[in-house]
Amino acid sequence: MEWQDEGIVLGARRHGEANVILELMTAAHGRHMGLVRGGRSRRLQPVLQPGNSVAVVWRARIEEHLGLYAVEATAMRAARFIASPLALHGLGTLTALLRLMPERDPHPGLYEALTVLMEHMDDPAIAPALIVRFELAMLAELGFGLDLSSCAATGGTQELVYVSPKSGRAVSRAAGEPYRDRLLPLPSFLREGGLVDTIGTADVLAGFQLTGLFFARHVYEPRGLTEPDARRRLIEFLARGEGAGQDPLPTSGERAG
Repeated sequence: MEWQDEGIVLGARRHGEANVILELMTAAHGRHMGLVRGGRSRRLQPVLQPGNSVAVVWRARIEEHLGLYAVEATAMRAARFIASPLALHGLGTLTALLRLMPERDPHPGLYEALTVLMEHMDDPAIAPALIVRFELAMLAELGFGLDLSSCAATGGTQELVYVSPKSGRAVSRAAGEPYRDRLLPLPSFLREGGLVDTIGTADVLAGFQLTGLFFARHVYEPRGLTEPDARRRLIEFLARGEGAGQDPLPTSGERAG
């Protein structure tokens, strides 16, 4: 068997003295592994670093085998990411999340979103919000998508500022006000209109709180897992004001309003 594809490096682990097992998120074949002979060589080591994009040919006698990768770099980002703590935390988080997906299960939408993220991973103005959006996309791919398009109570689309933690649906300001202590804030960059010009720390953390709740309920807990350490470290990094807007964090009541 043989196929060609493009992919983003998630990781590589040593296999013997000279080879590595390479893990990619590919465009058409999902998260996929393969053996790279000579992967520890001076020529290939810089290529097989997380965050880089590669063109690959995969060959195996039968589909179930690990198979061999022939790899060619198409975008070298790893050196740039090493200089950015935000990029390193973000890349670790995305890799941990993608490993929740079944191997060899195509998710072209996630691959496209990941490709966009790779171009902005070291940009504090946009990367944290894009990671939240990526988590929402993953929840949808796993069958637990949130509906943030209209109010769960009225069906309206105006002033959607809350999310129901039970249904995962948006709630308008008027409908949610009596229950605001039991609702989650809907970050402004997830409301109608998409990303805004300035995305502050409070909004980003509210986004991670939102996605984290549904990941815990529908993904981590049913599988006997806990939140990945990489994701926790990313959130702690952002909470210190090092990776997003520098606005002071408001109280929970202020966030919800």
